[in-house]
Amino acid sequence: MRTFLKYLILAPLALVFLVFALANRQNVVVSFDPFNGGDISGPQIVLPLFMILIGATMVGVLLGSFATWLRQGRHRKALREARSQVEALRSENEALRSEVRALKSPGNGSTALAPVRAA
Repeated sequence: MRTFLKYLILAPLALVFLVFALANRQNVVVSFDPFNGGDISGPQIVLPLFMILIGATMVGVLLGSFATWLRQGRHRKALREARSQVEALRSENEALRSEVRALKSPGNGSTALAPVRAA
């Protein structure tokens, strides 16, 4: 079912990209010279318009994803710290349970619990 839904979304999207690419095949010049003097042309590339627009969209998505990843760094750090604290508490809990089991065992001769130690 998941595969079907994926193709249900991706197929129309691919069709839109294909139609867009076919409609915008003309070449455009992208100049990287902010001070276009006219005599000497600066660095430039000539590509079809659809490649420039789709490429710019892809770069924007990548930059946005990277910025989001950077902003969520503090949350990932807090999650790592919480997980390590949970693991430490689980191991301490298991140690205390085994201590209680040892004190309650019938071969011990005493059913009284030992005094609780301050942590």
